[in-house]
Amino acid sequence: AQLVESGGGTVQPGGSLRLSCAVSGFSVSSVFMSWGRQAPGKGPEWVSTIHPRSFATDYADYVKGRFTISRDNGGNTVYLEMKNLKPEDTAVYYCARGAYDSAVRGQGTQVTVSS
Repeated sequence: AQLVESGGGTVQPGGSLRLSCAVSGFSVSSVFMSWGRQAPGKGPEWVSTIHPRSFATDYADYVKGRFTISRDNGGNTVYLEMKNLKPEDTAVYYCARGAYDSAVRGQGTQVTVSS
C-alpha cells in the first residue's frame, strides 16, 4: 500500500488549502480513511475520518465547520478541504488507512498558517 499526500503550503490566517491523498494498493471506498496531523513538539492528533461504502464523516471539534473530508472512488484519492485556517492548524498533515494512528499512512505534507 502507498499513500502520498500533496497540497500543503504556507497561507495567512483565514486562508484555505486543499490536501490530496493519492492511494495505491487498496480501494479507499472499502476502508475507513483518516487524516491526522502532528504539530512541532506535539504528538499526532486526529482530524477527520470518512466511512467506507458511505460518505459519512467525522471531525475533531477543533476543525468542525472549517474542514471537509471527501473521497473520489474513481481516482482512489481522499481530500481534506481546509478553510478559515488558524495558526494553531500549523502541522504536518497525513492520511492513514483506518484510524489516524494506523501504521499504514503517508509521509505527510506541511501546512503552515502564518501572517
